Amino acid sequence: MILYWRLLRYIRPYVPLSLAGFVATLVFTALDAFSFVMLLPFLETLLQGGETATVDFSGGGKLNTLLRATVGRVIAPGMTKQDLLLAIIAVILVVFLLKNLVDYIRQVLVVKLEQAVVRDIRNQVYNHLVELDLRFYHRTKAGQIIQRLTTDIDQLRMLLTKHLFTFLTSTFQVVFSFVVLLVISPSLTAIALVAMPALFAVLGRLLRRLRRGDRKVMALGGEVTSHLQETVLGIRQVKAAAAEAFEGQRYGRLTQQYFRAHLRNEKRRALAGPFSEMIGAIGTAVVLWYGGRLVFTGALDGGEFFLFLAMTMKLYQPAKWLSRFPSMVGPGIVGAERIFEFLDTPVEIEDAPDARSFTGFEDALRLEAVSFHYGNGVPVLQDVAIEVRPGQVVALVGPSGAGKTTLVDLIARFYDPTGGRITMDGTDLRAFGARSLRARIGMVTQETILFHDTVRNNIAYALPDASPAAIEAAARAANAHEFIMRLPEGYDTVLGERAMRLSGGQRQRIAIARAILRNPPILIFDEATSALDSEAERLVQEAIQRLLQGRTVFVIAHRLSTIRHADQILVLDEGRVVQRGTHEQLLAEGGLYAKLHRLQYAAEPVPGSR
Repeated sequence: MILYWRLLRYIRPYVPLSLAGFVATLVFTALDAFSFVMLLPFLETLLQGGETATVDFSGGGKLNTLLRATVGRVIAPGMTKQDLLLAIIAVILVVFLLKNLVDYIRQVLVVKLEQAVVRDIRNQVYNHLVELDLRFYHRTKAGQIIQRLTTDIDQLRMLLTKHLFTFLTSTFQVVFSFVVLLVISPSLTAIALVAMPALFAVLGRLLRRLRRGDRKVMALGGEVTSHLQETVLGIRQVKAAAAEAFEGQRYGRLTQQYFRAHLRNEKRRALAGPFSEMIGAIGTAVVLWYGGRLVFTGALDGGEFFLFLAMTMKLYQPAKWLSRFPSMVGPGIVGAERIFEFLDTPVEIEDAPDARSFTGFEDALRLEAVSFHYGNGVPVLQDVAIEVRPGQVVALVGPSGAGKTTLVDLIARFYDPTGGRITMDGTDLRAFGARSLRARIGMVTQETILFHDTVRNNIAYALPDASPAAIEAAARAANAHEFIMRLPEGYDTVLGERAMRLSGGQRQRIAIARAILRNPPILIFDEATSALDSEAERLVQEAIQRLLQGRTVFVIAHRLSTIRHADQILVLDEGRVVQRGTHEQLLAEGGLYAKLHRLQYAAEPVPGSR
């Protein structure tokens, strides 16, 4: 029940729109029921003998009162049968015209409400996702995230709007039909209701099994999406390994699991229709038998019995839909549960209520006995203590998995230390707003992230007010202007998915231009040149040297030749700082740094050799 109330909160901002849709639905179903009531005077006229005909609405019944107030206004005494039929048909046409006009208005209102609610849900889920910490993305597959932003939200949309208003329409149709049936014959109506308890008892059990099945199907759908995304992003590796058949088999196993789970669940769902239809057929047979007896004994008029049967048939479709409603909304409920799992995931890196804006530091950035683990208890950093002065270039080196990237992630406050603290001029980093801190830090990583947008907008990312002159100046400083001008539309060229039309060095130079334009006081380079060839590395290094001037810089280095001029080099191993000093000091000291240096230069070819 809590879930339903939580879902209805999304409709709360649109109460006037919802009420208008509710009223339109109510009027539509009332006119729909009245169009069937009009069969009664039509049949009376059709079955009368002679040239003239009359329809008697003098009785005190509720149906007669309704008909006298409507059809009675266009009937004159002594009308011929043909004129009377035309008058009744005219009323029926007017009723149908009004009904369909209201139905059109109702559908427009429902679509407007539906799209407004979907927009709000998508925005809320997306905004929460971008606020979540990197830890969430490390443990959650991208395909599962995409699945919940697309398929799950679409299922929730169907539940909140389409299914909700269809439920209202069907409920009103059932209510109006039952009112008419009760007016015609209360005893016959009671007979028609005998089968309902059995129907809902069996469907309730079926619903519980469907909910479990829907959750499994949607989880498998996320796995299929995840695998597809991984294949698309890693297609170069797939082809390089000649693994097309291997990946096809893996994908085939996933789609087969999805197929079996989906088919099994839909078999259960398909039981609802035939079962409810059979129960309805039995009820109809009992109504025909009992109603026929009432007509034979004179307790019920033949025309009224015909109207009763017509209303029963009219009642059948909405009643059948209502009986299937619990099974139909199952995917929507499961989708809502999966979406709320995301929305309920807490943001771990939150600003303190009195968080200050970060503008830079003047004395020192210090890591004081900092330790960190990702939640599994295995330490990634242990008792790290360093001090960095403004304007210094600090290089981080060490074997893979030593904790270098984690250390700079802590400085950018993508995570908070699990032990110790990081300070800027003696103030704990957690005292600053995370956004204001990251706005003063520029990052250039080995895996350059460029968006499906123009070159201009990629350089000016998150800086919409940047002038064309400033963008071009940043590109020139990054050694990117010349190759940008050779692109088909220069700075207005739209880069494709992941900017694959550019080389690695070109992508890096655009990323450096982005950092130059932001002009941050702190820079982080994470293996920024390790994947580049010699010429590309030269151009990128020139751009980096321009960017370093007057800034505090952290460099994660793969090629030790690029950091020989760093103010201090920190050597990490198994999460600890095992050496520190300048390039010359560490070579003279020996140890891990000297070993890495020997191994790297021994692996490099001798100039002029083949």
